[in-house]
Amino acid sequence: MMNDEAGKRLIVGLDVPGVAEAERVVAELGSSVSFYKIGYQLAFAGGLDFARDLVSDGKQVFLDMKLLDIDNTVSRGVENIARMGIHMLTVHAYPKVMRAAVAAAEGSGLCLLGVTVLTSMDEQDLLDAGYGHDPHTLVRRRAEQARDAGMGGIVCSAAEARDVRAMLGPDLAVVTPGIRPAGADHGDQKRVVSPADAIRAGASHLVVARPVLHAADRKAAAEAIVQEIRAARING
Repeated sequence: MMNDEAGKRLIVGLDVPGVAEAERVVAELGSSVSFYKIGYQLAFAGGLDFARDLVSDGKQVFLDMKLLDIDNTVSRGVENIARMGIHMLTVHAYPKVMRAAVAAAEGSGLCLLGVTVLTSMDEQDLLDAGYGHDPHTLVRRRAEQARDAGMGGIVCSAAEARDVRAMLGPDLAVVTPGIRPAGADHGDQKRVVSPADAIRAGASHLVVARPVLHAADRKAAAEAIVQEIRAARING
C-alpha cells in the first residue's frame, strides 16, 4: 500500500516519548505507511537521528519544527534540514521567516509549509494572544502570504481547507492536522474534521497521530484511514 497514491497522503505523527517506541510503531505499520511526522517530543529524544534512519529506509519525513527566529538563524537551520533529506518542514507563516526559509531551501527537495493557525486554537485563544482576526480570516491571510513567498504549501485546519485550496490553486500542499475518524476522541483539538471530509475539502495530506497510535491494531487503523482517503478521492 505504501506505493498507493492514497497511502502517500497519510502522515502518521510519531508523537511518542522516544525512539524505541517510534521504531515499534513503524515496524507495526510496515508498508501501510510511508510518511511520518516528527515533532518536538520525539525530536528532543533522539528523533533527528531517527529521521535520518527513516529517510535511509525510503520513508518520507515531515519535520514539524515550526521555526520562528531571525532570518539568519532560520536560514542556517533550513539549510541543514534540507541536507538531511527531509521531505517537509514547518515554519511559522510570518512573511520574513518564510522568505528566509524559501531562499535557504532553494534547489533542494524540501517542501516548506507555513503554519497558519494551530488547530488547538479557536477565536478566543487568538484574542487572548492579541490577534485581531478570527481563525478563518487569519488562515486566509497567512495562506496568501505563504503563496506569495514561494512556499511549498501550508498547514491549516481542514475546516479552512476549501477556501485555502481555492486561493492556492491545485499544486501547493495543504496539510491538515486535527483529523479524527468517526468515533475518535478529539483530545485537545478544537477544530477537527474526518479524513474523507478533509480530502473533499482540498487537503493534500492528512496528519493523524492519536487515532493510529492509540488503536488496538495500529496497522488496521492506518489502513482504514487510507481506504477512506481513497474513497473520497474516487467519489469526490
